[in-house]
Amino acid sequence: MGFDIPEKLLLQTINIIVLAGKSVMQVYSKPFDVEYKEDHSPLTEADKISNEIISSGLKSTQYPVLSEEMDETPYEERKAWKNFWLVDPLDGTKEFVKRNGEFTVNIALINDGLPVFGLIYLPVPQTLYYAIKGHGAYRILNAGNYTYQWNDQLMKVAEKLPLFIPKRDYTIVASRSHLSPETEAYINKEQKKHGKVNTVSAGSSIKFCIVAEGKADAYPRFAPTMEWDTAAGQIIAEETGKKVLNIETNKPLSYNKKILLNPSFLVV
Repeated sequence: MGFDIPEKLLLQTINIIVLAGKSVMQVYSKPFDVEYKEDHSPLTEADKISNEIISSGLKSTQYPVLSEEMDETPYEERKAWKNFWLVDPLDGTKEFVKRNGEFTVNIALINDGLPVFGLIYLPVPQTLYYAIKGHGAYRILNAGNYTYQWNDQLMKVAEKLPLFIPKRDYTIVASRSHLSPETEAYINKEQKKHGKVNTVSAGSSIKFCIVAEGKADAYPRFAPTMEWDTAAGQIIAEETGKKVLNIETNKPLSYNKKILLNPSFLVV
């Protein structure tokens, strides 16, 4: 079953995420301060500005917004949400602070606990990935150069994923900042199965995009992630034929849980 996103909503959301990405780059291009939250994760002005642009931009859609940088809505209230936006205004703040360019802006629409529409924007290369359930996944290069006003214009610049990739060795993409012993054990297991295995490191939700493009075959994740880290990447990967599975249950990751922490998962 597909999910229909009105053309106006698709274009509106793309313009919002590109604008948020531009605001992130304005902070990135100058010296900036870093605060630390209670969990010791970094927070910058870019997180706050991007969150403001996205949350105010999505207000007109009538769907509630759950964002990393907003006060968490109590579960008693949000458990009744059939549709809502799940937002990470700056995914990979550690990479942002390191200035290695590997950070993203993530927006996903959740329907009955599963992502049905997702966008990931990479502000440094200005690359946009998006997917709608049942309608495929796409990539737009130099996405920040456009204002999107009609669907025909969008389809002229969007490439359908996965891309054609020349034959290569089995490839696993892993986290740049969170390579756990379990991940190393998974890589070793796959080496026995496939012979030679290439590993690629990347930050933030870019790892989902690398798998969706067809440049990697698997992304194992054993270190902690939150729901807003994975929802957009999940639908983008799924729309290229991949699965994003809870390692314990072998079922797709689900959303709007009482505790917003994800289990360990595998994109494959």
